[in-house]
Amino acid sequence: MSERPYVLLSCATSIDGYLDDATDQRLLLSNDADFDRVDAVRADCDAILVGANTIRLDNPRLLVRSQQRRDGRVARGLPASPTKVTVVGRGDLDPDALFFTAGETDKIVYCATAAVDKTRARLGDSATVVDAGDPVTPERTLADLAARGVRRLVVEGGGTMHTQFLTAGLADELHLVIAPFFVGDCRAPRFVNDGRYPWHPGRRAHLAEVRQIEDVVLLRYALSDRFGAA
Repeated sequence: MSERPYVLLSCATSIDGYLDDATDQRLLLSNDADFDRVDAVRADCDAILVGANTIRLDNPRLLVRSQQRRDGRVARGLPASPTKVTVVGRGDLDPDALFFTAGETDKIVYCATAAVDKTRARLGDSATVVDAGDPVTPERTLADLAARGVRRLVVEGGGTMHTQFLTAGLADELHLVIAPFFVGDCRAPRFVNDGRYPWHPGRRAHLAEVRQIEDVVLLRYALSDRFGAA
């Protein structure tokens, strides 16, 4: 089996660790300068992964925004934006979501076995639906992505995806951006859920960089000995 992709987790939270608030409106946790930094991270990756719930709630495009970065990827023989990847258990994804309709890049859906037929019928030709077992695991997802030539993966949420990759010890790097405010509502989604993490008081993660980006702060953590690898 090919070596698994390098996995970079990218996330922005409030000071008290929330990804969003409990309203129907998307909460902007970052700023334009940091969005541009995230765009550069995307441009250097082969694939972007988000959970199905992120698609349902946020309807992200998941494309490289900068024309210069898109042109640079094309000049290197790559698609203008990385492959889009998601994981679904029930198969109830909207084929009109921007994940599927925005951009010409490939879209891959890792689906629990019981929902594969439903998902393929629902999505048609808009994505490649992969039977990823039951339950779908990060290990199986990474193995299939490696076989498809993905060497560098950025995981952009949500909390369930971050939790699964972190608790499985399959994250090499974490970019955690802290917004300068609190949410203060336990109904809101958090950065991660309960679980057993490889980093704890007896094994502290290595803080590789701290960077102020206007009114937010980027904390860059090295989570494996592969940190920084291309």
